[in-house]
Amino acid sequence: MNGELDVKQRRIAEYLERHGLDGVLLTRRDNFSWITLGRDNHIANNSPVGVASILVTKDAQRVCLANAIEAPRFRGEELVGTGIETVDFPWYDRDAAKKKVAEVIGGRKIAADSENHGLPLPGLPGGFDELRWSLTPAEVERYRDGGRRAAAAMEKACRELRPNNSEYDAAAMLDFHIHKAGLNPLVTLVASDERIGNFRHPIPTEHSIREQAMLVTCAEFGGLISCLTRFVRFTPMSAELKKRHEAVCNVDAAVNHATRPGRTLGEVFADLQRAYAANGFPDEWKLHHQGGSCGYNPRDRVATPGNDIKVVDHQGFAWNPSITGAKSEDTVIVSESGGVEVLTAHSNDWPSVMGRADGHELRRADVLVIA
Repeated sequence: MNGELDVKQRRIAEYLERHGLDGVLLTRRDNFSWITLGRDNHIANNSPVGVASILVTKDAQRVCLANAIEAPRFRGEELVGTGIETVDFPWYDRDAAKKKVAEVIGGRKIAADSENHGLPLPGLPGGFDELRWSLTPAEVERYRDGGRRAAAAMEKACRELRPNNSEYDAAAMLDFHIHKAGLNPLVTLVASDERIGNFRHPIPTEHSIREQAMLVTCAEFGGLISCLTRFVRFTPMSAELKKRHEAVCNVDAAVNHATRPGRTLGEVFADLQRAYAANGFPDEWKLHHQGGSCGYNPRDRVATPGNDIKVVDHQGFAWNPSITGAKSEDTVIVSESGGVEVLTAHSNDWPSVMGRADGHELRRADVLVIA
């Protein structure tokens, strides 16, 4: 057993002891990736539930349960080297599947996060999600790798954009480079020109890009999801837009430096609200959620006023403050020892602006202007 798995097995064992369980059956994509050290059980990208389950017990047993369609790939590719046995059952016979899963469970007290293969298994008691939040050193390394890949793919897509490309073109370029870098694009948003100010969550359309575009991705690598936003312009920025972009970068610096282990999301959110007001845009936070913790989901918890959930050591965050027409977003890890580490940092070839707040500075991605 390696260090990452040791830590996770201890967390699960303590969780099982607290709740009087013998094990858990994990089918959700986030939980499957977490307990398999980054392996993937998805087929359809629109579902949070995967096509295979992992039974994890208090005595460190891990067994994959999958139908006969999926089992050969899990046995021959996905789970190679993990020590996880794959047990299969017919895809067309629900009763046979139920019987096989029951045999593997063997009468033990098991809770499930979603799919239970027809068995009357209870749902996971509260608190399981929190087991994923504090990342191990191996997870941090995977996250750094995924963040670098996502940022590089984003920059390549942005530099390929030209006026009169459609938003569909931009989305295709972005997803192409995300896939080429070995990541899975879970969210792709694109807006051009007036749509940037009109819509906070702009899915791409046939609109042609005239002066500017905003590209957003949430891209998964080894189970961990990197979120970032970048802007491209083909004409110089107006004074007003430059003011808004600098202001939102100041807010971004403020909220990232306020995110410290032991503080509650509500306390961090209050600092974010003050930063909006200090930069002359006191009500803009009401127009869009501001982000929150992330890792095996694009957002594990979206921060809200008064939220009493505490930040933990080595936790991923993706804050996305926005002021109409401007936005700043990257994925970071916060820790007691290292402060704020930006995982999706822009390259030296990308323009930057310094976000400033309460004596703190954080270099942020500026708007790329392509002449």
